[in-house]
Amino acid sequence: AGVDMLEGKEGPVIMEVNSSPGLEGIEGATGIDIAGKIIEYMEEQIRFGNFNLREHFSATGDYAVAEIQVGVDSPIAGKTIAEVDLRNIDITVIRIDRGGVHIANPKGSRVIETGDSLLCYGNRAMLKNHLPALLKKRRRKKKSKLTVGEEGTDRNE
Repeated sequence: AGVDMLEGKEGPVIMEVNSSPGLEGIEGATGIDIAGKIIEYMEEQIRFGNFNLREHFSATGDYAVAEIQVGVDSPIAGKTIAEVDLRNIDITVIRIDRGGVHIANPKGSRVIETGDSLLCYGNRAMLKNHLPALLKKRRRKKKSKLTVGEEGTDRNE
C-alpha cells in the first residue's frame, strides 16, 4: 500500500491510502525516475552509510575500539604517531579529534598534541594494558647522591 500524507498545522495528515501505489504521476510531473533514485540512495547507504564504527569493529572478538584523551602530562604529547609506535603493539590510530577538527587516518608523521582525542583500533588486551601507561606521565626515580668517602670508595647518602 501507499499512503499519501501532507504536513498539517499539528503534524502529518493522511490524505489517501492506495492499495496499488505507483510513481507514474510524480515521475511524469517531474521527469525524474523516482524509483531509480530511491534504489540509488539505498545502494549508497549500504555501501557508504553511517554505521557504528565501535560496534562494527568490536564484533571481531579480540579487537576493539577505544578513545583516549591526551592530557598535559602525557608522554606521547609532542611526538609523532610513528615515534609512539603503537602499530608495534597492534594498535592503530584511526582518527584524531583536535578542537572539533577530525583528522581521519592520520599519517605516521602527524604530531600528537595535548588535548587530542585519539580513536584507536587494536587488540583488546593491548588497548587495555598499554594505552593507560602511554597517557600518564612517567615518574622518574630519585637518584641518590654519590659521594666519595675518605678511602676513595663510593657510598650512598
